[in-house]
Amino acid sequence: MSSGSKALAIVLLLVGLVLANYLATSVPARYDATSEKIYTLSPGTKALLAKITEPTTLDLYFSRNTSGQFVEYKNYAERVREMLRQYVRASKGKIRLNVIDPEPDTPQEEKATAAGIEPQTIPGGSQFYFGLVATQAEQQKVIGALNPQREQFLEYDVSELIYGVGQTEKKKLGLITSLPLQGSAGMPMMGQQGTEGQYVVNEWEDTYQIVPVEASATELPAGLDVLAVIHPENLAPRLQFAIDQFLLAGKPVFLAVDPSSLYFKRQGGQAAMFGGPQPNVSSDLPVLLGGWGIAYDPQKVVGDLENAEEVQLRDESRVRYPVWINLTQEDFNAKALPTAQLGSALFVEAGSVALKPGTELTFTPLVETSPKSGEIPVAALQFAQPDEVARQITPSGKKTIAALVTGRFRTAFPDGAPKDAEQPVPEKKDDKAAAKAPAPDSLKQSKTSSILIIVADTDWLFDDYSVRKFNFMGQSAAEPINDNLSFAANSLDFLAGSRDLISIRGKGNSVRPFTVVRAMEADAAEKYSEKLTALEARINEVQGKLSELQGKKSEGGRLLASPEATRAIDEFQKQEAALRGERRGIRLSLRQGIDALENKLLAINLLSTPLLVCGFGFLFYWRRRR
Repeated sequence: MSSGSKALAIVLLLVGLVLANYLATSVPARYDATSEKIYTLSPGTKALLAKITEPTTLDLYFSRNTSGQFVEYKNYAERVREMLRQYVRASKGKIRLNVIDPEPDTPQEEKATAAGIEPQTIPGGSQFYFGLVATQAEQQKVIGALNPQREQFLEYDVSELIYGVGQTEKKKLGLITSLPLQGSAGMPMMGQQGTEGQYVVNEWEDTYQIVPVEASATELPAGLDVLAVIHPENLAPRLQFAIDQFLLAGKPVFLAVDPSSLYFKRQGGQAAMFGGPQPNVSSDLPVLLGGWGIAYDPQKVVGDLENAEEVQLRDESRVRYPVWINLTQEDFNAKALPTAQLGSALFVEAGSVALKPGTELTFTPLVETSPKSGEIPVAALQFAQPDEVARQITPSGKKTIAALVTGRFRTAFPDGAPKDAEQPVPEKKDDKAAAKAPAPDSLKQSKTSSILIIVADTDWLFDDYSVRKFNFMGQSAAEPINDNLSFAANSLDFLAGSRDLISIRGKGNSVRPFTVVRAMEADAAEKYSEKLTALEARINEVQGKLSELQGKKSEGGRLLASPEATRAIDEFQKQEAALRGERRGIRLSLRQGIDALENKLLAINLLSTPLLVCGFGFLFYWRRRR
């Protein structure tokens, strides 16, 4: 072969490689080999993208060249880019993607800051940008900071962003409550002062148009997107029927009941001072909950001996109170969107919820107590001191304080709409007209899968247990002391999302733990733990005897020991050295299997590519020779 032919062959090979890479990135065909299909868009996302009517632009801001940036973020940025490219392909031209590197002191950095991208700080002090902006017409939504810790919900977050930017009006949130969450005017004659609205309502008002519904109403306002029922008291039967039909029609419901409302307990104390009626401390919807197959006892309070909050008594002493439950990250469902990123929450004299036997609904616990939990009667809290309450609790396992219930609910009103006792009897002249207009048929079962979030506590929604208020430059301000507000916001945002969004489930991470190595470490530790423990005890014993002998010194610092003691010290030192060597050998045994596996994987990674190339080369040579 001439030198010109060789040069041409090399050029054609390079061109072929470029074309192969181009085709690999351009051809829409993909194969996702991951166990949880983390690189495949969910059917809900595809359905949502099919409904886009206006062109949408996604601007991904990532500081590519910031020094000192974690490799984890660089890898995650590539993961996000690949995910967004799938959105572009699946949208069939409705979504356009721009990847922007906002270098310092550039118009791109100013644009990122103006859009709401939050600069993230590297331990060295430098900052970088990593966020996503969606724009549709005049609407703009932003994810200020993308975090690898939330990778399992990446698809949901992006889909929610695209869905949200297409919404031009606030959704309507119906609110039924006996609590003054929106504030109250008070009753000066009875010494009750007005109250300000709670921060949880301020959070909701930023996203929703809140439509208050009175307990005496006989129907729900038209056009509600989501319904929140919080500490219901004396709801009219027809209103309960309307709530039942609202849920069965596929509309989401957020329900918070309470076996022992601390707010109403305090209100009852003030009312007693002025001779007023006592409020109902507990709340329940027995007809609805019983009909839906949900078990809840308004006479039982959950106590958690492990997560008991510390409270201050009148004598200023502090004691742990088990019915004030301070939960941490491991008590939240990390795979459920409303609770995935929560780290702490405080529930006060809460109850528990569960499914009744035989109910065919899907019950997903969102918030659970520790295994050292039990239930006690509400009446037992009336006069008992915190330490007495703790002694009354018999641990019986985890209790579910909040849960997500989904599936096809059965109606709580199988006989149709109830008739309120206070409803006026129609005159005879209207009887014929009423007979001619038959009542609309009520739903007996959910049309599709219905969604309910139920929480067996209501005090957690108050500012006293969720924020710390302070005065800042003459203005009232507050900062969260836990994730109570986040849980409330997440729950409503999850319920108010589209059906397509709700169908998207959290997926796994692209960085998978080496479970084989972890299992080997656990097996090795179990195998050698007893021997290692005994060896450590012998080493400590020898060290103790050495210290005792070597510590016997005179005033001048001269060691006072007989030749026998000196020989004993030498012997103990030899024993200590031998024991330490034996310990090193055991620890080495713990790593032998793991090191062997690592060497095998290293060899496979290093040799697989050359062996494949040689194999293809030999095959090509053999076929050419034939």
